[in-house]
Amino acid sequence: MKASLFITCLSDVFFPEVGKSVVEILERFGVEVDFPPGQTCCGQPAYNSGYHREAREAAKHMIRQFEASQYVVGPSGSCVAMIRHYYPEMFKDDPEWHGKAQALAAKTYEFSEFLTHVLGVDHVPAKWAGTCTYHHSCHMRRGLGIKEEPTKLISQIEGLELQELPYAQDCCGFGGTFAVKMSEISQAMVDEKVGHIESTGANLLLGSDMGCLMNIAGRMRRMGKEIQVMHVAEVLAKGGKS
Repeated sequence: MKASLFITCLSDVFFPEVGKSVVEILERFGVEVDFPPGQTCCGQPAYNSGYHREAREAAKHMIRQFEASQYVVGPSGSCVAMIRHYYPEMFKDDPEWHGKAQALAAKTYEFSEFLTHVLGVDHVPAKWAGTCTYHHSCHMRRGLGIKEEPTKLISQIEGLELQELPYAQDCCGFGGTFAVKMSEISQAMVDEKVGHIESTGANLLLGSDMGCLMNIAGRMRRMGKEIQVMHVAEVLAKGGKS
């Protein structure tokens, strides 16, 4: 089986260890991973800001980059949701590109979703001492309907206790450009999220979208909170090393 890594902008620029961890886990389960070097932003920021023409051009470029891929796997529920749901919608009036967009959408998966639904993996051997909680990102939970896949994998990590996050369905306040356009509301939302994380007693916060984790981690750092923040793929990869 072959899969192409869809790295996403944030992971590529700020969190390369997340991409490396995704590749490490996929290869551990026999997947041959390649990396189309021409991939760029999926176009979500432009689309959400109303620049639909520019977003369509970005989408066409991404469709070309992954046209030959058997599967496409990304470490972001948000970016995967963009490809799966909004690419076909953007080209609904263009029969040629609509078909190509649907083809890419059908083979594009979020990391934990690919592990559980395509590879049939329900346990990744790993050890990690401590207590964690998991942040459900909005696009992944609502856009893709992925809720239990990552937490099932986390719950199997030896030595790691998973505590349920209160009000897990609430947004962390990032929302891409929302955090910039409505910063005061965004800060109030992330402050509330940090309070819920603290209430679990966890020393580790896990998630599947680096935009959310970057937002929460940045706020906790400014507040002097000593809670480690990691992507699910990172704790699985690092916890599997002796």
